[in-house]
Amino acid sequence: CNLIEPLFETRFHPHSYANRVGKGTHRAVDQMQTYVRHYRYALRLDIVRHFPSIDHAILKDNLFGVIADPQVRRLINLILHSGAGVLADEYEMVYFPGDNLLARLRPRGLPIGNLTSQFWSNCYLNPLDWFVTRELGCSAYLRYVDDFALFSNSKQQLWDWLPRIKAYLRKLRLTLHRSNAQVVSTKGGIPWLGFRVYATHRLLKQRNLINFRRMLKQKVAAYQEHTLTFQELDASIQGWINHVGYADTWGARRTIFDKCVF
Repeated sequence: CNLIEPLFETRFHPHSYANRVGKGTHRAVDQMQTYVRHYRYALRLDIVRHFPSIDHAILKDNLFGVIADPQVRRLINLILHSGAGVLADEYEMVYFPGDNLLARLRPRGLPIGNLTSQFWSNCYLNPLDWFVTRELGCSAYLRYVDDFALFSNSKQQLWDWLPRIKAYLRKLRLTLHRSNAQVVSTKGGIPWLGFRVYATHRLLKQRNLINFRRMLKQKVAAYQEHTLTFQELDASIQGWINHVGYADTWGARRTIFDKCVF
């Protein structure tokens, strides 16, 4: 990644926020709130089984369109070949227009959590980013990995864009979660990266609070049993506080820690 990332960074869409220097979760939440303040409606979408679905032939076309060095290309081929089918159990076969039975044999899938996979995911979806803003003409758009959102003051405009996005994703051999493909009013807040983002404030999703309480209970127990150091416990707590400090969570944090005995 260190060799080829600079080649792609200048080509990446400015509102693609995952795994990029100077971007990240909090910048994505900030940008979401900016859009919520300025637009009446949002179309929020996410891709079905994104990493298991990434098609190796399409990914290589994207990469090799920029990378000319034969040694780097050879290395990419080796990495992809070694990971082919790594998430086969998580992929549900989808046939696209023009497919025959051999489509099932197409190499696909990238390991989840791998830094190289995350970078290649951005390379894979970068054409989608530019399609939305240049071809559709959507001026308010952002993406974080496989979650993305479009904004407009026209509800009908967003609905009109949806089938065109689906058609473009078919070229990438990807599909959308149907249940999440809804045009909603921004007044009710938009769920985004663990928060619900409103024009004036942000709330942490209840699920995240429940998960943290469970994690904290386990780590405090480990600390009391001397299988976890205080420094390790403190690092986990501070990391969570820094993250949720991006929302209006003072009351929730006080409630959690008032009940916590170390």
